[in-house]
Amino acid sequence: MPELNLISTLFVFVIPVIFAVTVHEVAHGWVASRLGDQTAKSMGRLTLNPLKHIDPVGTILVPAIMYFASGFIFGWAKPVPVNWRNLGHPRRDMAIVAIAGPAANLLMLLFWAIFAKMIVLSGNEPNHLTQLLFIMCGIGVTINIVLMILNLFPILPLDGGRVLTAMLPPNLAIPFSRLEPYGLIILVALLFSGILWKILTPFIGGTLTLISQLTQIPIT
Repeated sequence: MPELNLISTLFVFVIPVIFAVTVHEVAHGWVASRLGDQTAKSMGRLTLNPLKHIDPVGTILVPAIMYFASGFIFGWAKPVPVNWRNLGHPRRDMAIVAIAGPAANLLMLLFWAIFAKMIVLSGNEPNHLTQLLFIMCGIGVTINIVLMILNLFPILPLDGGRVLTAMLPPNLAIPFSRLEPYGLIILVALLFSGILWKILTPFIGGTLTLISQLTQIPIT
């Protein structure tokens, strides 16, 4: 694999990361629209234009600090607004809207894995561009696995927390939902303490291994 300079690094990282967070958010809004809530659509958020979804802190500042501090990228996009009052079955539909984000990441990681397999099967002599594209595919698979599994973690405001809220009986869902204002603080504390990655790493590693075995190519 080629040694990456700054431009090449940005090329192979930025494209899969932007698409991972953008499609994730659009999936929430699109499913909400199908279930009766047009809030995201009316605000122009059902678009793949990343500028509509960028959060200056979560999409730019935090990932940059994390990358230069630890080599790991962590961040978030601007959440797509959903008004549960417009949904036909609010509790059920909010869970469906929430799970749409990780489902989109699952589809994207499969896309990047298939793209990588096509590069290998093309039989063309490897050149600098195809090597960069193969690296990009690996990053696309990895970042979407991380986002999918991280967002399924059962804490608000993550998607897994919203699914859990919908599944809990009202007498438990209401007090659980009151933790949402503190969710990001709890998440950051779990992240920097290492506890979060001890919980998630086996799932991330297992999924990455499964994709590598299915495609018969090393994806890292």
